[in-house]
Amino acid sequence: MSQLVDRTITALRAEHDVLAGLVRTLTDEQLAFTSGAAEWTVAQALSHLGSGAEIGRAPIARAAGETVAAEDNQTIWARWDASVPRAQAEGFLEHDGRWLDMVEALTPDQRSSLTVDLGFLPEPVPLLTALGMRLNEVANHSWDVRVAFDPHAGVNADSAAVLVDLLAGPLGFLLGFLAKPAELAAPVSVAISGAGLVIDDVVMVVDHLESPSATFNGPQEAFVRLISGRLKAPHDIGVTVEGSVTLDDLRRVFPGF
Repeated sequence: MSQLVDRTITALRAEHDVLAGLVRTLTDEQLAFTSGAAEWTVAQALSHLGSGAEIGRAPIARAAGETVAAEDNQTIWARWDASVPRAQAEGFLEHDGRWLDMVEALTPDQRSSLTVDLGFLPEPVPLLTALGMRLNEVANHSWDVRVAFDPHAGVNADSAAVLVDLLAGPLGFLLGFLAKPAELAAPVSVAISGAGLVIDDVVMVVDHLESPSATFNGPQEAFVRLISGRLKAPHDIGVTVEGSVTLDDLRRVFPGF
């Protein structure tokens, strides 16, 4: 698990560096473009990531022994929502950078032993779970921003590989919130690159499948976008599903967030 923690932090740094490089070039007009999350502009997607970094830094910092002043989440969201687009973009750069600086500074012992009280889950979770949840947000919403300027953009391949491993492990519980297995009439098992997807009464990502009933033909980044509801036309070129289900069937199971 310690290796997966390190891989997750490395992926998060790479995500930040790529997105920050783009954000610094954007004009005010470009910040108003519609993002891959159709209800948000590019600036609003960055605001979501920035406010998430501000809120998410505090519980990890407390777990590491830092004294952090408490501020209500609603107050933080209201402040970000009231900001102009340029401030939202600059706020993302600042707060995501601070979040990363903090987690990169954690010692090997802290990376393996810390538990984090995120406030919205029933009990504190291992650091890896908190980091993985952040990577899931960042990888998908970074795509939302980048696809506004590059229709062929994909989720970062290294992030996708880490997320598949996380979904087969500590982030598996997220599938209970993201998936609607009742959309399918019968159970299916789908081979994906490097792993497998089982849809029954519950939905699971597994390390491998012996006898899948279908095959997802596409890279891991496309599978990650499927899970988050982002594998839609025209951003699904070259992806096919063969066997007992169709791509449209799988899209109904994963309507997105």
